[in-house]
Amino acid sequence: MEKTVDARGLACPQPVICTKKALEEYEGEELVTIVDNEVARDNVLRYVKSQNLIAEVEEKASDYYIRIHKPEYAGLEPQLTRERDYIIFMGNQYLGHGNDELGQVLTKSFFYTLTESDSLPAQIILINSAVKLACENSQVLQHLMDLEKRGVQILACGTCLDYYGIKEKLCVGSVSNMYTILEQVTLYPRVVTLP
Repeated sequence: MEKTVDARGLACPQPVICTKKALEEYEGEELVTIVDNEVARDNVLRYVKSQNLIAEVEEKASDYYIRIHKPEYAGLEPQLTRERDYIIFMGNQYLGHGNDELGQVLTKSFFYTLTESDSLPAQIILINSAVKLACENSQVLQHLMDLEKRGVQILACGTCLDYYGIKEKLCVGSVSNMYTILEQVTLYPRVVTLP
């Protein structure tokens, strides 16, 4: 018998949190989470993958039915990429405090230097105005695209993109939520926070 979590109409990160709680409480073989938008679908799928579970998505009308299976090996800790044991957490489109023009120059220089580095992060998490860096007309957009091609996961806060009205302008990475961001910040042994 399956259990159903109806997360339609819930704002992120609620669909992920509801799914997590249901998985913790449910002993059955299959859980179905229903969401009504692509961002919630992708966030739930990302969480499911991080927990080493299996998911299948079925689209019905404008809803997504995510069937989550608990295989025998479920419960294993999420695996870190060994050679990439750190993430970068950035909350401002300008690097440092003070002059924004200088901060813009420093941001561009930082990401260029990062693309030339042999020690890449596993992820770059962008919140607040830093989400603008992953959108159209960003001076570091090409650097972020290059990093993504090299396996760096780019996560942009969905609430922040909505606040600035630029979600449709996102050109690199994926839309994330605070639950996933918190999970990632606590998962990796090193978090480099850029002011």
